[in-house]
Amino acid sequence: MYKKPYVIAEAGCNHMGQMEIAHELINTAAYFCKADAIKFQKRCPKELLTPEQYNAPHPNPVNSYGKTYGEHREFLEFTVDQHAQLKEWCEEAGITYATSVWDMTSAKEIAGLNPVFIKIPSACNTHFGMLQWLCDNYQGEIQLSFGMTSHEEEEQIVNLFEVNGRAKDLVLFNCTSGYPVPFKDVCLLEIKRMRENYESRVKAIGFSGHHLGIAVDVAAYTLGANIIERHYTLDRTWKGTDHAASLEPDGVRKLVRNLNAVHDALMYKPSEILPIEQVQRDKLKYRKH
Repeated sequence: MYKKPYVIAEAGCNHMGQMEIAHELINTAAYFCKADAIKFQKRCPKELLTPEQYNAPHPNPVNSYGKTYGEHREFLEFTVDQHAQLKEWCEEAGITYATSVWDMTSAKEIAGLNPVFIKIPSACNTHFGMLQWLCDNYQGEIQLSFGMTSHEEEEQIVNLFEVNGRAKDLVLFNCTSGYPVPFKDVCLLEIKRMRENYESRVKAIGFSGHHLGIAVDVAAYTLGANIIERHYTLDRTWKGTDHAASLEPDGVRKLVRNLNAVHDALMYKPSEILPIEQVQRDKLKYRKH
């Protein structure tokens, strides 16, 4: 009844623009955390941002890697050749490589690497031109988050994939876009609504969380979201906006461990008295003589 949990460690830009840190993120996620996949991000800042946005100061200067927001974003970008190297490192470590794409140029570049899946972040899920291009040109799985998305927009998105015969390659994620998200805004029962509306129409329903701790993720899994995505960093105190809403390696490791334990436990008894109970029954069960 319950699919095996699949954990995506979202490194995003938490590598701080350094390939050495990205390599360490990959190896730690694979060997220590035992995550199934690690996901990065790809942006073309000059395509994604207006000139005003590009040249504006970072809204939180203490986290900026440049004099303007555009320079900050450029600093954190890896080239497509560097992403090819990340993919190669992932293959060596036995973990699935993936990337979120934020614009058409990035979608085309990453699709050219033929990853197992590509992620569409909440901010870009109504970029219908990019979604159409991926439907036409990329044959892998497409994962897409529903953060800050109306029900009408949800339907438009799923309909696009259905019209193109690609809905069974689509994984939808329940998500609240905030960093971090307080528990009252996680709204886990949206998973139930999404399953009722879309589970029969798409490949799977997942959960992308920006909350603190790992208890909520286990609850999301028991509600039917077997693909769990969490932001991941080596150090939550590092410079950048996502680190504070990320899990450190031990948090991801415990998340994987707990989800696998819950998966093993989510079943009915195959017999009224289990073999492990029979031993105790023979020794302890009260019988009137």
